[in-house]
Amino acid sequence: MKISRFEARYLDSCQKHEVLPNSAVLSLFSKGNIQNSHHEKCTIVVSLEQLKGADISPLIDVFMASDSSDIDAVDILHESHCVLSKENVTALLRAINLKLRIVDLLDMSLKKDVLWDVCEDGLACEVLNLRSLHIQKLNMVGIFMRLHTLNLDFCTSLTGLQKDCFSCMPNLMRLSMCETRVANLWTTTAALSKLPSLVELRFQNCLCCKDTGPCPASSGEKTNFRFCETTGSAQLNMSYYRETPSTDSGDAACVFRTKEAVRNLLSLDDSETTCETQSGIDNFSENSEVNISSYLKEMCLLELSPTTLPDLNGQAKMQNKIQDKDEFTMSFHKQLLTNGTISLTMYTSHHPSPICFEKHYRDYMIASLPRLEVLDNIPIRKMDREMAKSISSKYYEYLPYARKLKESVVHVLGKRELGTSGIYFQKPFKPKQLYPYRNGQHFFSRSLSAAKLGSAAWPLLHPVSNFSHTFKEESKRLRPRQFEYHPSDSRLMAFGTLDGEVVVINHESGKNVSYIPSIGAMNSVLGLSWLKKHPSKLLAGSDNGSLRLFDINHMPPEVADFCCYSATVTFDDFEQLTSLHVNSTDDLFLASGYSKDVALYDISSGKRLQLFTNMHQEPINVVKFAHHSPFLFATSSFDKDVKMWDLRQNPVRPCYTTSSSRGNVMVCFSPDDLYLLVSAVDNEVKQLLAVDGRLCINFEIASTGSPHNYTRSYYMNGRDYIISGSCDEHVVRICCTQTGRRLRDVYLEDKESGNSLFVQSLRGDPFREFHMSILAASMRPSSKCEIIKVNMLASSRYAEEYSYGQRCGPFYGLGG
Repeated sequence: MKISRFEARYLDSCQKHEVLPNSAVLSLFSKGNIQNSHHEKCTIVVSLEQLKGADISPLIDVFMASDSSDIDAVDILHESHCVLSKENVTALLRAINLKLRIVDLLDMSLKKDVLWDVCEDGLACEVLNLRSLHIQKLNMVGIFMRLHTLNLDFCTSLTGLQKDCFSCMPNLMRLSMCETRVANLWTTTAALSKLPSLVELRFQNCLCCKDTGPCPASSGEKTNFRFCETTGSAQLNMSYYRETPSTDSGDAACVFRTKEAVRNLLSLDDSETTCETQSGIDNFSENSEVNISSYLKEMCLLELSPTTLPDLNGQAKMQNKIQDKDEFTMSFHKQLLTNGTISLTMYTSHHPSPICFEKHYRDYMIASLPRLEVLDNIPIRKMDREMAKSISSKYYEYLPYARKLKESVVHVLGKRELGTSGIYFQKPFKPKQLYPYRNGQHFFSRSLSAAKLGSAAWPLLHPVSNFSHTFKEESKRLRPRQFEYHPSDSRLMAFGTLDGEVVVINHESGKNVSYIPSIGAMNSVLGLSWLKKHPSKLLAGSDNGSLRLFDINHMPPEVADFCCYSATVTFDDFEQLTSLHVNSTDDLFLASGYSKDVALYDISSGKRLQLFTNMHQEPINVVKFAHHSPFLFATSSFDKDVKMWDLRQNPVRPCYTTSSSRGNVMVCFSPDDLYLLVSAVDNEVKQLLAVDGRLCINFEIASTGSPHNYTRSYYMNGRDYIISGSCDEHVVRICCTQTGRRLRDVYLEDKESGNSLFVQSLRGDPFREFHMSILAASMRPSSKCEIIKVNMLASSRYAEEYSYGQRCGPFYGLGG
């Protein structure tokens, strides 16, 4: 039997390397398994699991000896366990080089360094399949000049795309990332915007689609509306014209797992979407499948009526029971004529990544990636782009302070030197405009911040320091539980620990300034408050009720042995304390706790002046004085109420009461006391007028459904922005206080293990724009609490390696 030229080359090479031929390789090169023969170009398919280390050198010889006229393409496939070493795999890939067409490393069992080499060095293949691989941070910085299709589906460890990812993929057109852990809209779109040829993208898939292209339905959809004989309900069935008609009338082409994913998938906003009905509506018939797509303008969602409740099977259950088909037909007919709006609210998502559940995800993606043609197997039409742009600008802030166009820092500095504002021919000033002042140092400072933030999609995150204290030559790890910036010294920060210590550090250098050990049975420090007029004094309170005032000028950075401090003032205990706050004149402070009462203390005498009882119906988690009035204070309680009080009126009745729909975790004043920021359980965050409690802005942060998702929010950049985080989530959201629009999200995770870090407390830096600190904790038994500094104006390249270690186990609902 005559053998092929490739078999001959392989046998000669085996003899040269003194290895036995592999029958699987011989079969690979046989005429029957090569696409073409008779000296025509051929495609060779190499299965890695059939190879051993000894087979690699002969194979490389064959591929190196074959010129361009011999082989058209080589596909590298992997479907099961592979015994090849990293060196063998990479050597084989490099030898094939430009002949690579498909590289499939599905469920690759090779060591991480193989994937590292691929990402760092690049490949000459056209299709790269990395499905189901253990990838935490994708950083494909290598050269992939010929790559047009990349599949990352089911990489369930993948949480994000790094800054330089996709920087050398000029021809990548199709990208699939279903069922990953990618969640950040901003970093994801920033990475994807570097792909100039990207036209098809998906983070969730249409059930009938195997690739990233538009669903077959998109070329001619037929939306069927049926009346169910047995249940008396309406059932919407999405069936489609196909080359081979389906015999299963219930076959859904696009199925999505949650309401939010569907709303994002179809990209229409209930309040803004209108669909014009056509004259053909009179053709609606009770005994046939009715094609309602002709009644809609482009692509719409079906909304039967406010009394219609769709279930998970796509059926619409009428609250007011419809007695017969005629009545239902008339009802549906009337809805089409009067509302003109059709909205389908219930699908089931298929393999969605977390990013799909972000509110208005689809609109943001379409608006941010103008060259995209297909998203999640749904084609993007002109109407979709226009609507996406409108919705995205309504709910998201592109740049801080209403800046419309990105500027370089050099450009902003140049304009400042020239004394020009350069606001791109904006309309003349109107009194109602946001940020109206076009000149002056304040305006240019904001422009500079906007320019820096616009170029830093990946903010710089790093821990303040790895806290430890040496006592009698034994090093003890400190576990922060609460912290506060110093009110006048931008370098200083105080934090209290789970073990009752109080530490003052220079957070710029990471050095300890003062260390105060736990005395007696003092437990977790939940309350800290600096005095304003006496900036060396710090008030601390713990959950066992202990209250002490320290002078940090008399506290050394390290303590060699236990001693009592003459500079410490002790107050009467307030049992189960959760919060304390000093007033603006440093003469009084308030304490609240896991009770319905608030205590008033005199700082100079150290005495408790009064106990205000039964101020709420449930425990008062946080009490806050106003920044400028020594008499006004606000309380927030788990009874859902926030109340404003005035000490001059002997607080028996509040000045006013305002309520949330869930228990309130905290409240704080804006720096100028014009507003109150109220945070209730599970992301209910609102800004109120401090004078009367009227609602100004509801930030509409999506809830998780958890009754234990304790949310805390603070102001940043004066009162221009808020930062909000919750103990069951690993994200901090930044929103504009004037519009409510979301500016950015900052995600927290352990860089080594990839485990999420959850927000326990947070503060905006009072001295630096777009800087904050976050007290984050991991839920794992070996985890630790860490204060993480965030600089949104400096881009992180993830060069730092951080570790988060110990367990942090307090009740996350307590304190601010």
